[in-house]
Amino acid sequence: MKRLLTAFFFLAFSTAIAQRNFDNVEIRSEKVADQIYVLFGAGGNIGLAIGDDTAYLIDDQFAPLSEKIMAAVRKITDKPLKFLVNTHWHGDHTGGNENFGKSGTILIAHKAVRTRMGSPSERNGNVRPASPLAALPEITFTDTLTLHLDQSRTMHVMHVNNSHTDGDSYIYFPEDNVIHMGDNFSNGGYPFIDLNSGGDINGFVKNLNMALFIVDEETRIIPGHGPVTDRETLRAYRDMVDTLRSRVQKALDAGNSLEETLQLGLSKEWDADFGTGFIDSKGIITAIYRSLE
Repeated sequence: MKRLLTAFFFLAFSTAIAQRNFDNVEIRSEKVADQIYVLFGAGGNIGLAIGDDTAYLIDDQFAPLSEKIMAAVRKITDKPLKFLVNTHWHGDHTGGNENFGKSGTILIAHKAVRTRMGSPSERNGNVRPASPLAALPEITFTDTLTLHLDQSRTMHVMHVNNSHTDGDSYIYFPEDNVIHMGDNFSNGGYPFIDLNSGGDINGFVKNLNMALFIVDEETRIIPGHGPVTDRETLRAYRDMVDTLRSRVQKALDAGNSLEETLQLGLSKEWDADFGTGFIDSKGIITAIYRSLE
């Protein structure tokens, strides 16, 4: 059932992407620190860090947008794009990997990202072929990795608990007080727990707690989707996700089936704000239920 659930979400998502016209997508940028930017377009939020001699990218959305993304980067800096770090393996964050890899940018990600991208997968009877070699991370790590932007600024890449997937990473800039959380935080939407990729609701809550421990009231937080925000918004999001987990666990412990649990209205106070996007109220309750089984 976990595989069928995830297959449904990916089939719907892939179909929407295949039908999308990227010609009208505009890439806009927002400065979040002196040398840190976020780029918005279609797909996951892109981070851009500028060092003394080179620039660093976090995620790259979809392949048809690579030229637009690079043009947006060039409006900010003319320094060569040396490294690109993926927060996880999903195509709305890695779709441009092949284009950037072929241009000479070094791709970096957790080892699970390379494994999942480099292997074919079946989703609801449709086979996703393995990504080409040029799209796979050239450098992989297991726990943490530190990139030195200049003599005083660093970029910490941290693998976190299985949550959205099993290859999720936070990218933290301690000197700039900025963190990119990837899809462990979708600001304005329910979390996507990709059960078929090792996703786990308990890991999700742990990771949100971890982020709250790292950041302070001045930290600029870049979510995987949605606007840049602050600790207070992240805390409210953690509270929502943790409450949903507790409610579903209580329903499960009481012997409720998934169908019965879906009738309880466990997410009703948040549905208007978080349930109108990729994951609706039924989707989040179902994913949490299956994760807790």
